[in-house]
Amino acid sequence: MDGTTDPEHSEWGPFGRPLFDKDAAKALSRVGVVDVGSNSVRMVVFDGAARSPAYFYNEKIMCGLGQGLSETGRLNPEGRERALAAMKRFARLAENMGTGPLTAVATAAVREATDGDAFREEIERETGIHLWVVDGPEEARLSAQGVLLGWPGSYGLVCDIGGSSMELAEINGGQVGKRLTSRLGPFSLQEVKGGKKARKAYIKDTLERMHDELGEQKNRLFLVGGSWRAIAKIDMERRGYPLHVLHEYRMTPKDVRKTADYIAKSDPEDLRNRAGVSSQRMALVPDAAEVLRRLVKTFGPRDIAVSSYGIREGLLYEQMPQQLRDRDPLIEACRFAEAKDARLPGYGRAIYHFIEPLFRSARPDKLRIIRAACLLHDVSWRSHPDYRAEDCFDNATRANLGGLKHSERVFLGLALLHRYSNKREGSRFEDLADLLDERGQHQAEVLGKAMRFAAMFWLRKDTKLGELTWHPKKKQLVLRLTEEAVPLFGEVAQTRLASLADTLQAEFEVKLLRPRRARN
Repeated sequence: MDGTTDPEHSEWGPFGRPLFDKDAAKALSRVGVVDVGSNSVRMVVFDGAARSPAYFYNEKIMCGLGQGLSETGRLNPEGRERALAAMKRFARLAENMGTGPLTAVATAAVREATDGDAFREEIERETGIHLWVVDGPEEARLSAQGVLLGWPGSYGLVCDIGGSSMELAEINGGQVGKRLTSRLGPFSLQEVKGGKKARKAYIKDTLERMHDELGEQKNRLFLVGGSWRAIAKIDMERRGYPLHVLHEYRMTPKDVRKTADYIAKSDPEDLRNRAGVSSQRMALVPDAAEVLRRLVKTFGPRDIAVSSYGIREGLLYEQMPQQLRDRDPLIEACRFAEAKDARLPGYGRAIYHFIEPLFRSARPDKLRIIRAACLLHDVSWRSHPDYRAEDCFDNATRANLGGLKHSERVFLGLALLHRYSNKREGSRFEDLADLLDERGQHQAEVLGKAMRFAAMFWLRKDTKLGELTWHPKKKQLVLRLTEEAVPLFGEVAQTRLASLADTLQAEFEVKLLRPRRARN
């Protein structure tokens, strides 16, 4: 996942050689995509580290193109006017931003409406943008690819809900498998005759047929789409969850049942204000919640993850060469940040190799987060010193980084906080630390203080600063410095080493690293 096929992998170790500065990635450095959905029209411009989506620009207009489609067979006239105005604006923005031609796709509303072709022709005539209409299975495939952008190699079922349709796609080892589409979008459900009871029966029958076609899907359920994200916000509000980041937010089947009941019993206006959901979106939430309740009951996933990545990110993934797809999105984003913002780009790799002995027993998934922290250890140096530690934590926990569970975000944030501060007590982030167990909090503090110490040694590129040896049973920390590094081991560096040893509850010793003699 992190460059093992790179011929120069042995030189770069677990980091792999950067790809973002190669031609295949530079071609994707600024990509504009537009998604014309049944409820919203959105333009996203991706920039920077092509493997991990950096959002240069992101704008959404709630048009409601699919509203009333089931009754009239035509696009909502007001929504059509708003969508055309949005596309004119997006075309001009893309020209000013230098994205090149926009990649624009339309989904259920445009493909089902009798005036869908006329709308496409009007868009192209007025803006020059060619609007590709994708069918349900293709929409499912693109959404699943968006999930793979953030979770390479994942297994599970991707569920993308729009205004008029809902798609399911299985993913297996990084590949998209079976795909199905349905009319389970809230706009379509609102047109089902017979009231709430009839809608529930329709949802149940539709999902059971989809289950029969797809078979058992007991792995993770990935939720894509604005209505699912709104439900996740409400779940956060119900639980009093402290980290308001939707991507990788996890729910259990029990959480879904409780939140669906909570939505049904609550006043919609009061609930949307407390959860931060727009009025247009809140109008769709009750029907979407009923779909999610039945979806979870029908397929029985082991857990549920919210994905902020969907069809737009799938369009970016579509343009990537396989070598880029295989890379770890977190590491690529962090190394890009280091190259762009650190004072000494490349030093993160040296720090990682220096402090790695402290984490000999760490699993690969934890070492991955440690690598990310080392790459980010100096990217916030421009912040005011009084706020630098908190800025680091805030950036790590709330940044748009793929491939990070919430607990891993907090681990990364705590480590970077301790890169600049010995203590975290009294900070406004104390409640977030509870998303990690005590062992995780301690490991993050050790990592942060190790980076804080290592950052004292500014050496020429590829110069070895020394070696750390950690004997956990003896509680002994040994530092061996090279002759070049000895003058840099001043009073502040000594204090920081003592702080690291204190956190490890260890004694420490400092020695001179003797050069190894060449064999005859």
